[in-house]
Amino acid sequence: MELEQIGKYLEEHDCYTILTHKSPDGDTLGAGFALCEYLRRMGKKANVLNGEGFPDRYSFMYMGCEPQEFEEQCVIAVDIADTNLLGSGLARYAGEGMIDLCIDHHISNKYYAKESYVDGRASAACLILYELFKLMGRPINSHIAMCLYTGIATDTGCFKYENTIPEAHIAASELIKYDFGFSVVNRKMFDIKSKGRIQAENFATDNMEFFCGDKCAVIVLTTEMMDSCGIEPAEFEGMASIPLSVEGVEIGITIRQRHEQVYKLSVRTTETLDASAFCRQFGGGGHIRAAGCEIRGTLDEVREKVMEAVGRLGL
Repeated sequence: MELEQIGKYLEEHDCYTILTHKSPDGDTLGAGFALCEYLRRMGKKANVLNGEGFPDRYSFMYMGCEPQEFEEQCVIAVDIADTNLLGSGLARYAGEGMIDLCIDHHISNKYYAKESYVDGRASAACLILYELFKLMGRPINSHIAMCLYTGIATDTGCFKYENTIPEAHIAASELIKYDFGFSVVNRKMFDIKSKGRIQAENFATDNMEFFCGDKCAVIVLTTEMMDSCGIEPAEFEGMASIPLSVEGVEIGITIRQRHEQVYKLSVRTTETLDASAFCRQFGGGGHIRAAGCEIRGTLDEVREKVMEAVGRLGL
């Protein structure tokens, strides 16, 4: 679908369920709640769902979007490249034909929805929605602007990642005119860390491992370690950038335990390597410089599979 067609689609239907991905970040939640409020301002009914619940860290985006009761007519997935990212809590939507529309910016999108709009160049799903709302012509408010800004800012690392395109800066400059306090959002997203998060970072850096002549750095976060820090899972988002921050590292890998014998791999790379291609070996994907996947097995088995894949890179 083209953006114009999505606009017409939203005008023509009424009751929407908006899906966000597991281990939710600022982009999927920003896109979900911005779209939810935009639809409600159009006189539609809409709810945002997440299979793991909504983290407290992003609570400033949830205001005014309390659940509504209605009979579901349309299901929209935002920032979700594959149905395996829905998680067990939303597994009922993973079947063929269950999702009507997908709006995404991942080059690894599997085109699982009945209709899709995928722009791999876009810095964030929220940037796509910003362009969509402009095209539709209906006014937005400060809360929608805040949600969109949060998604764009977090997915670009506060505009420092390689995926930051000129349009991302232009959108941000327009959105901050809505006076929602963008500096407060940036402080919450990038500066403030709980005591537990600091402890987790210290553990990660103290136990970081290096391979391939120090061109590969790996950190492992087990459930035991994470539980000892006493923080919610959302606070571990962003730690994937730590390995790549070391000088000389070309691929940074974070192995984070999700459940018994289930590990989430987060991969970050420099311009010399394709993170999405690396993760596709394990059924995942994402962006060229940032991607992820899940691998099943014991920690030793997962580590062995990952390092075998690293070895094939020829670093």
